[in-house]
Amino acid sequence: MKPTFRQNGLVSFSILATVMSSGFVRAPAGQRSVAVAQTTGAADVAQRIERVENGLLPPAVLKGVPPVKMKLADRMRFYKTPGVSIAVINDGRIEWARGYGLLEAGGKEPVTPETLFQAASNSKSLTAMVVLRLIEQGKLDLDSDVNKRLVSWKVPENEFTKDQKVTVRRLLAHTAGVSIPGFLGYSVDQPLPSLRQILDGEKPANSNPIRVELKPGTKFLYSGGGYVILRQLMMDVTGKSFPELMQKMLLERLGMTHSTFQQPLSPALASNAAAGHLPNGKEMEGKWFVLPELAPDGLWTTPTDLARLLLEVQKARLGKSNKILSTKSINQMLTPEIDNVALGWLVDGRDDSARFSFGGSNVGYKSRMLAYMNSGRGVVVMTNGENGAELTTEILRSVAAEYGWPDFHPRERVVVKVDPAIYDSYVGEYEIAPGFILFVTREGDKLFSRAKPIPTPPSMADQPKSEMFPESETTFFVKDADATFTFVRNDKGQVIQVNMQRTTRLFPAKKIK
Repeated sequence: MKPTFRQNGLVSFSILATVMSSGFVRAPAGQRSVAVAQTTGAADVAQRIERVENGLLPPAVLKGVPPVKMKLADRMRFYKTPGVSIAVINDGRIEWARGYGLLEAGGKEPVTPETLFQAASNSKSLTAMVVLRLIEQGKLDLDSDVNKRLVSWKVPENEFTKDQKVTVRRLLAHTAGVSIPGFLGYSVDQPLPSLRQILDGEKPANSNPIRVELKPGTKFLYSGGGYVILRQLMMDVTGKSFPELMQKMLLERLGMTHSTFQQPLSPALASNAAAGHLPNGKEMEGKWFVLPELAPDGLWTTPTDLARLLLEVQKARLGKSNKILSTKSINQMLTPEIDNVALGWLVDGRDDSARFSFGGSNVGYKSRMLAYMNSGRGVVVMTNGENGAELTTEILRSVAAEYGWPDFHPRERVVVKVDPAIYDSYVGEYEIAPGFILFVTREGDKLFSRAKPIPTPPSMADQPKSEMFPESETTFFVKDADATFTFVRNDKGQVIQVNMQRTTRLFPAKKIK
């Protein structure tokens, strides 16, 4: 059966509102499994875990009103996300890892710290690490035309590549002008395309050809397709399959024993993998999609294993380790190329706030990994629900509050008094993207928003609406997402658009009804 659900990068605003070692012991079997360090401070760690579990925070709070702390179990039910796995890094080590909930809705098998999740685009950071290692070994060059090293396939030349070429640096930083932001995946009973078929968009591939559609080096254009080109390049210069290459050059070296780029999963590994779930909480048919592209999206892993990766980057940057890359290469990797986009990582903040991160979004799975550059702190959260992105951020805020991080605290908002009569002019439908509509409605003296695709899949039909609070006569915010909405009028005073600001991204939405 062909896949029938696509996220398109946007969700309703209730959702938009987007190390284990021998020193650890497991709790008795149950719906949750625990890993806690066997140290003199184990009781303190257990208390910190409990506070994190009971201290989830919203993105916005009203000025003067203390934030209402939420329980993880309650938020999992709210987001219809059956399973969550968390690993927390503190003082340069993995302080604790814990699994919550179930491998699949209605099942009995609990999520444990060893449960596998799809890492989705977090795969890109691992791919980038190995690319930089191949550069250190002299097998690749950061700034040469990749066609000089590609053997099995070449990037088709066109009018965009006459003066500027596709390079490894540009592919890693999404500035190569290459198409295909992401890939849907394939049902477990579908035939899988070869790498060449993915590159050229030939059946049974369900994606378009990967081509240069913008002059390389001119602007940011997020491209999973670019990482597929990197996969072919890595294979051509080493003569090894991509899963073997990643296993030998990274996973084994970091002790990431619960990670693999094998797609599809072997039966043995599949038995310990969390099933993906749609927005309505129902398990995906076949449990998950298969991602044969591998380099941009194919990793199965655990938060503990990803935390090992984060720790290695932190240590290598400080000259305390070189299991994968030298300090020079790590610092190059963490230097932004455009905006906050570095070579396989996103880099934000300065001084104590300087940090590197990435996130993952495959259908049915949402995750995030983040670590600070100048301190041994970080977190990895993985979920098996399509609504897991905002849940992940709520967990991140709780960890940040508990561990005294300088970032990720709820934004304080001020509500002003507005004549509710003005709300009538805002009521209507706004097109955020083709086929994706923001519905604004009035109920008494309150304004509400809900975003959904049209036609609406049954899996998204029951998404709740969000109340919009006024910051001014034209600008509103919601408490369940880091988002503001500014209504725009024409010279006749008619509302023609709403500008939705979601963190650093602006989504202009024209009023269509």
